[in-house]
Amino acid sequence: MKFLITGGSGFIGSNFIHHLFAQDEVAIEEIINVDILSYAGNPENLSFYEKNPRYCFYHTDIGQTEDIVQILDHHQPDGVFNFAAESHVDRSIDSPEPFFRTNVIGTLRLLEAFRAYHRKQSPERQKELRFLHISTDEVYGSLSPNDPAFTEETPFAPNSPYAASKASSDHIIRAAHHTYGLPVLTTNCSNNYGPYQFPEKLIPLMILNALEGKPLPIYGDGQNIRDWLYVEDHCRALRQVWQRGQVGETYNIGGKNEKTNIEIVDTICDLLDQKAPSSIGHRHQELKTFVADRPGHDRRYAVDTSKIQRELGWSPRETFTSGIEKTIQWYLEHRSWCERITSGKYQRQRLGL
Repeated sequence: MKFLITGGSGFIGSNFIHHLFAQDEVAIEEIINVDILSYAGNPENLSFYEKNPRYCFYHTDIGQTEDIVQILDHHQPDGVFNFAAESHVDRSIDSPEPFFRTNVIGTLRLLEAFRAYHRKQSPERQKELRFLHISTDEVYGSLSPNDPAFTEETPFAPNSPYAASKASSDHIIRAAHHTYGLPVLTTNCSNNYGPYQFPEKLIPLMILNALEGKPLPIYGDGQNIRDWLYVEDHCRALRQVWQRGQVGETYNIGGKNEKTNIEIVDTICDLLDQKAPSSIGHRHQELKTFVADRPGHDRRYAVDTSKIQRELGWSPRETFTSGIEKTIQWYLEHRSWCERITSGKYQRQRLGL
């Protein structure tokens, strides 16, 4: 198999590439990674494969249609996995336009390149191709504490510029199937966590701030609820969707781990007290600081995974207890990676500065 991975140098994309090589050492003929290397794209995440003849990297934008067409024509991949996205809600509130440029226009142009590639194939080959678009549960809006979880039939109600841009891209994917018959699939996942996550997101931010004795900022009252999905479980689900999913369908992927933000922070603090006690003797929980809430902060997300479990046989393997312990251990063992991220050194190296 040959796969084109967009945004493969980011958090979920790089984990997926590691997953593919680990699970299918023989079956994977080539992985082509296309990434613009924005602030959250880090080539170091995949440095292990730099000399692997089955790994190929292109530094370009998914919005550069001519580049993508040439890459597709040259490598002839069996599938495209679209991870490329601007994904941080706070950044989207401060500056929405880059999110719509990448998540909407970029997705449209990438899909147009795939449509041109698909059109050139034989009828038999067209039936084998797949385009998998990775999206978010945030497109569905917010839930009250007692509401049932989001299903694939839940109407879209995005509440942030980021969520609106992803909802738009999901509609583009749907339209491509119904209008052109393209072999597309969409997944909407809950909050991911695990190795290689950029330290502006909640879990790595809390881990690294706690290790450095910095304040642990918690929005509002800390009672916002998210469903947490260990990234390796997500990667397994994506393989199942690509292999066995019904073209044109959407599949929700969740961890079945609903937690409040304050629960997450408390768990991290307790584990760090055991694994990396403070040198000055304080408990990490003493660093918790409540800050003004994010504008329009959704109260709760939760996804119903019945469809993917029933149709494709997938369910998460990790509990939050096992997943967060693995995650904290990874960050403790990769402090140099963390230091290069937080200092900005990884960007200077990438730019040759």
